[in-house]
Amino acid sequence: MTTTWGINVGTHDSSITSVVDGEIVFAAHGERSSRIKNDKQLPETTVRQAQRASGGNPDRIVYYERDWLKRIRQVWAGQYRTAWNKPTINSLVPLVNTTGIPHLEHTQVPTTSVGHHHSHAAAGYYTSPYTDAAVLVIDSIGEFETLTIWKGEGRNLKRVFSQSYPNSLGLWYSAMTQRIGLKPNEDEYILMGWAALGDPNKYKTKIFNDFFKPLNPHNARVSFKQNLHRGCKNWAPELDTIQDYADLAAGTQAVYEYVFTHLVKQTKKLVDSENLVVMGGCALNCVANSIAHKAYNGNVWIMPNPGDAGSSLGAVLAYHKDFVEWKGPYLGYNIHGSYPVDEAITELKTTGLVGIANGRAEFGPRALGNRSLIADPRGAGVQDLVNTVKQRQAFRPFAPMILEEYADEYFDGPTGPYMQYTSICRFPDKFPAIAHLDNTSRVQTVTKEQHPGLHRLLSKWMKETGCPILLNTSLNIKGEPMVDTEEDAQRWQDAYGVKVLTKGN
Repeated sequence: MTTTWGINVGTHDSSITSVVDGEIVFAAHGERSSRIKNDKQLPETTVRQAQRASGGNPDRIVYYERDWLKRIRQVWAGQYRTAWNKPTINSLVPLVNTTGIPHLEHTQVPTTSVGHHHSHAAAGYYTSPYTDAAVLVIDSIGEFETLTIWKGEGRNLKRVFSQSYPNSLGLWYSAMTQRIGLKPNEDEYILMGWAALGDPNKYKTKIFNDFFKPLNPHNARVSFKQNLHRGCKNWAPELDTIQDYADLAAGTQAVYEYVFTHLVKQTKKLVDSENLVVMGGCALNCVANSIAHKAYNGNVWIMPNPGDAGSSLGAVLAYHKDFVEWKGPYLGYNIHGSYPVDEAITELKTTGLVGIANGRAEFGPRALGNRSLIADPRGAGVQDLVNTVKQRQAFRPFAPMILEEYADEYFDGPTGPYMQYTSICRFPDKFPAIAHLDNTSRVQTVTKEQHPGLHRLLSKWMKETGCPILLNTSLNIKGEPMVDTEEDAQRWQDAYGVKVLTKGN
């Protein structure tokens, strides 16, 4: 038996993945155990969970980026303090006593590093259903790379295009997130949602002309007029009203979609494949993902944890250069017991709102039924009720989960099991809580094979109400990690007054 662990630790959003003889047996975010949002360290609890799932310590640990190369880039960028104060890779893995991974200090496990973008690409390609594919990776920054395109053929994964710092589409999007008063590297999804409140054409041209150099129709390169690593808070200071911010969000999203369309076209030119894999933190932009879905006739795979946390899995796959069977994102801490179908139905009928913390926690930023706050999506007051509980901005909608066989009846556009695309809600007046101001919804389809318990819940809800849809959002409040354990569920219930079910009778 061979056990390999992949780790992302020492930067934002730490994670750990264990692969035993080609099977993913455990994958989790460090923040879920530490309760520190985007925690850069791996807490002892998370490591112990990986040990139990693996049957002991690993035979090898693979780090998700090349530490020495990242330090060179940090020095080149003038980040001297970051470069020198950042713990060495040997202090983050079990080779010395001062380790960021507790209880592995003296095991002398061999350690390997792979490239940051290689980890992203491998996490997507080797979990995909394709044996040939183009792979498009867009993020803020790895060691030096910010944008790469790969050709996957069999077990081979070859880089065919690379763009380097400081030209970064991801850094620009984060800078614009900060410009409108949100938190970069965390609130980009809020900018995407805020865009529906603004006029995308009002500042689109200004944004593009002020930040971007003209795109070359014969090259994938995306060049910028300035280094946006430290943001752009002083850009256009006269735009300072709430409506200005909404229009800036809309313009930013419109520019991103324009550039993303260019990149998808260039990817098709560079790699002769009918299949596309999209990875990197920017792959969480579900509005833009729909562009790729259309361009590749639906033959698109986005691993449900495409950002840096998912690269703990990608590091292992990049090292082994082999596929794994993707059985789903339910890979974290396990709350044992039957899925609370009857109990949830009763609570929904009584209060309209209930939390569920059951089964294995989702590996990724989105709750998909096992750490979810769910509600009856019908009625005008549902959105305000859930947003009040979650302490979110009032404009933000929620995602619908729906029995797969009814998806086309209620939504027009691409759907899937992981909330990765936007579709048009056919009946926004009936379901205002799960339709944005532009009538779009980020749909999660549910089948018996993907999630038997959730499928039973939706089927019974449909039978009793005639509605195949439930509102689904993550079981947390803004700024905190999702509920992970039974103890977390009890604390959340006590703090926010919403019943949280951990198992059925």
